[in-house]
Amino acid sequence: MNKIYKIVGECRKHFIKMSYTFTIDENEINEVVQELMLYFLQMNKDTLKNIYEKDGKQGILRYGAVALRRSFNSPRSQYFYKFKKYYTRLDDNCNITNNLNEKLENIPAIEAPKNYIKLEHIDTELDNMYWYDREIFKLYYYENNTLDSLAEKTGISRNSLYTTIDKVRKELKYIFND
Repeated sequence: MNKIYKIVGECRKHFIKMSYTFTIDENEINEVVQELMLYFLQMNKDTLKNIYEKDGKQGILRYGAVALRRSFNSPRSQYFYKFKKYYTRLDDNCNITNNLNEKLENIPAIEAPKNYIKLEHIDTELDNMYWYDREIFKLYYYENNTLDSLAEKTGISRNSLYTTIDKVRKELKYIFND
């Protein structure tokens, strides 16, 4: 098996070259190829041995090529779950460049998203409300509590919490004409 793992390690350069057909981002390529190497280490030893005995190094390259394509394109791949799913949700303004000589002064200013302005307006309106209503609303929405967990934390009944949150929500809808 060590001989096969050594050959898999030698194929890393080929897998990196293959990855350039899917993307030019070197960080993404390195992550996907690293996941592929981990995949080869964790796969069934008999299966890997059969692939090598049948087609040798070319068989491993072909198997790796299929696994690479799946890693880049399939939302069910390990790479997608570990990395792509998270990083695609980041704002497009958070691009990181590979140019280490770029100075901070040259990075464009990031404008506040439209939703952020609306959230500030909501915060301003909450500040004008009764303290109890405001705090219950913030505990529920800003800290992502459920009604049950909030009732357990505060000792206030679930129905009372719901009534307060619903009242604040209706008030905010009335203020914003939504």
